[in-house]
Amino acid sequence: MAAIATGPTLAAGTDDVKALKSEIEALKKEVEELRAIVRKQVPPSSEAVAALRQEIARAQSEWKDVGSTKHFAGYADMGYTDAKNRRGLFDLARFNPAFHYQYQDLVLLDAELEIAVGENGSTETGLEFATIGLLAHDYAVVYAGKFNSGIGQFRQNLHPGWINRLPSTPVGFGHDQAAPVSEVGAGVRGAFPLGSMRATYDLWVGNGPRLELNPAGDEIEMIEASGATGDPDGKKVFGGRVALLPLPRLELGLSAATGKVAVVQGGVAEAARDYDVFGADAAYQWRGLDLRVEYVEQKIGDQAASVAPEGGRWKAWYLQAAYRLAPTQWEGVLRYGDFKTPHADQNQKQWALGLNYWFAPNLVGKMAYEFNKGLAGAPTDDNRWLLQAAYGF
Repeated sequence: MAAIATGPTLAAGTDDVKALKSEIEALKKEVEELRAIVRKQVPPSSEAVAALRQEIARAQSEWKDVGSTKHFAGYADMGYTDAKNRRGLFDLARFNPAFHYQYQDLVLLDAELEIAVGENGSTETGLEFATIGLLAHDYAVVYAGKFNSGIGQFRQNLHPGWINRLPSTPVGFGHDQAAPVSEVGAGVRGAFPLGSMRATYDLWVGNGPRLELNPAGDEIEMIEASGATGDPDGKKVFGGRVALLPLPRLELGLSAATGKVAVVQGGVAEAARDYDVFGADAAYQWRGLDLRVEYVEQKIGDQAASVAPEGGRWKAWYLQAAYRLAPTQWEGVLRYGDFKTPHADQNQKQWALGLNYWFAPNLVGKMAYEFNKGLAGAPTDDNRWLLQAAYGF
């Protein structure tokens, strides 16, 4: 009976052993196949490893020691104006691309174009500025070309549509008014520590402005202080601006320029007369508040031998406050400006109220109303509504 009882158990045990042996043999076969595959794989040669290391080192060297840097920037703005006694119109469609190129720590190229639609639908293209600067020292850049005037703050730093807090330029700071716009020449600019303060400077020499006569040809109508390569009188203008930053977010600046200028008729320059410019500016930012004040004056001397013997003064100033209504994207702006010239039809006083909405740090929609006081019946006496959209990149 015992033999009968254990027979099936022994048979079952024998079957299990056979199955286990089969699995072991299969595993051995798989291991041998894997070993064969590994043996067939050829490790990289020392030459290949060295070449790869050289490529990595070259790429790292290029990343750490970049020879040149290029940057594309600029702004675009569109505007609408509705003035008293004139029909409303879309009077602004402008695109200003700017190009910046730096070669090592040696040379810096800056250039900006202005592409705008004219009154008759034509495309007007101009060169706002183009300079080549030599990075001569940690505190000095020597530059030459066409550059924004260094007199004051507005022309060189604040005039782009997406930076200017109002759709319009302060009275007297536009083209052919009290503030010089640009110059063609050469200069040196930079910044340096001054004790606990910091100072900036800009010194230049250029061809100077041109004088425009009235239709009768016997008075100086305006000063065309936009940079040009022509210099019929052969006299240069020397200028500069020095600014101190005594506290964070506070800047105080003084500007001046002096030289000679002459009336030009038929390409021939008359006897030269004195030309002097003076400017003062201040800016302060605190939290959402931005305060600015600026004064500028251009003076033309008398010249008895000229067809327009009398000189004159063109002077302007403005005070502006802008406040960001945190935590919203709204901003309120208030500005007062005054522009005085030798001609009554150019004189103007202005209050401007503005409301801005910042869709992004570089995208703004602006609405403003101007209360203008000038000669009765002249455009300078017309109040205006202005709308503007501006984008900087």
